[in-house]
Amino acid sequence: MSTNGARALSVVIVGAGFGGIAAAIELRRHGFRDITILEAAPRLGGTWLYNTYPGAACDVPSHLYSFSFAQRRDWPRLCSGQAEILAYLECVAHDYGVDGLVVCDTQVTACAWDDERAQWSVATARGHSYAADAIIIATGQLHQPAHPRIPGIETFAGQSFHSARWNHDVPLSGRRVAVVGTGASAVQLVPEVAEQAARLTVFQRTGNWLLPRRNRPYPPAIRTLIERVPGVQAFRRRFMFQYGEAITLAIRHPATIGRLLRLRSIAFMRWQLRDRELRRKVWPGYTFGCKRILFSSAFLPALQRPDVELVTEAVRAVRANGVVAADGTLHEADVLIYATGFKSNDFMFPMEVTGRDGRSLRDDWAAGAHAHLGITVPGYPSMFVLYGPNTNTSGGSIIAYLEAQAAYLRQALTLMRDHGAGGIEVRPEIEAASDRETQDRFRGTAWTRCDSWYRDEDGRIVANWPGYMREYLRATRELDPAQYLLTPAPRPTVASL
Repeated sequence: MSTNGARALSVVIVGAGFGGIAAAIELRRHGFRDITILEAAPRLGGTWLYNTYPGAACDVPSHLYSFSFAQRRDWPRLCSGQAEILAYLECVAHDYGVDGLVVCDTQVTACAWDDERAQWSVATARGHSYAADAIIIATGQLHQPAHPRIPGIETFAGQSFHSARWNHDVPLSGRRVAVVGTGASAVQLVPEVAEQAARLTVFQRTGNWLLPRRNRPYPPAIRTLIERVPGVQAFRRRFMFQYGEAITLAIRHPATIGRLLRLRSIAFMRWQLRDRELRRKVWPGYTFGCKRILFSSAFLPALQRPDVELVTEAVRAVRANGVVAADGTLHEADVLIYATGFKSNDFMFPMEVTGRDGRSLRDDWAAGAHAHLGITVPGYPSMFVLYGPNTNTSGGSIIAYLEAQAAYLRQALTLMRDHGAGGIEVRPEIEAASDRETQDRFRGTAWTRCDSWYRDEDGRIVANWPGYMREYLRATRELDPAQYLLTPAPRPTVASL
């Protein structure tokens, strides 16, 4: 790798959630100035801008679900709600001077690499285009709502919406409400909706393993301790980091450690579910940790309310006045809420991404998404993905991963900049070996014991990292230049007289 002289680089970041903001701050800290963040929404915030359903909150404590370089000691409770998290991200973006880099209401439709110019062309739905030496795709895994395909769904006469696009103009008080889905969003919104609705019907496909989460405001004494005593916040952050690692340990070893945590879940769920018939309907029939473990102390009690019904038969159809279950029962409803999750395996798609020699990322990922450390893909020079394939966490904070990824890609761009290169690209053999190792590490773990949103249609696990947070942080701490190829910068065109 010869040094041709440093060059200034232009960078386009797609997405202004936690990942995009983290990348912009990291690059700004290290001298990169030409940065543009394109955001489809009217404001920055990502998933925390869109998910405004009642009870929306993070199930990771805020002192871990926050940037290490922007810690707060005045969180009002253990796990903050949507509005508090959004306000935090907006405040951090402002404090670090990157909020002004965000171009809102700008949906990116395509990114294409130009071999001759060694540049990316970024097209938007508004008709504008941007040129960049590097692109960072920070759209994440949980940004596209997954709508169920149910016969007759368009015939429903009442109001309906997805939980990630909550319609706050629709009153729930005194109305019959149906919720389809019992995943992470439903677990939070069902207790809130049950308080308002005249009757609530919840349609469950599979049960969940739950652990307790009481999220009351901190007592004044605890708030004072956290805010004023040095070291308390740092200790709590380290403790929660290790707690997350313990959950991963249980998932990686389902026959030993996993059984112990499963017993904790069983005890908690049996204590909360006194109704034996309801307990039978709710009980999960798969290995603990195979699907996302949910944290709630309010969901199971909500299901036991006299005005709440849990339906475990499959949804057969939607009619004008309600939902028909597989047993033929019509459950009447005035409002229909789809808590059916996200298209997590689509990543940045339907955005079209075209790499070197006209190759398509959609085609390259047809057999399952893959990237070296979830960040870089061979054939796509100077392109970096945040919260990409196999970087989700089942027992920790995605913010830790995003910070690590931002620092890693910054090292790549620094290498490219300092060598005056036209592009930087992971070696194909490095990425292939990395992907094999990642997939091999899932063997014997709980993740392989059932179907979940962690897997694609062919059963390949494309969402989750197979190990511990500490391992990922160690793997991304220092970029190895030998794993990458630097391509020459294009020579400037000289006009002839």
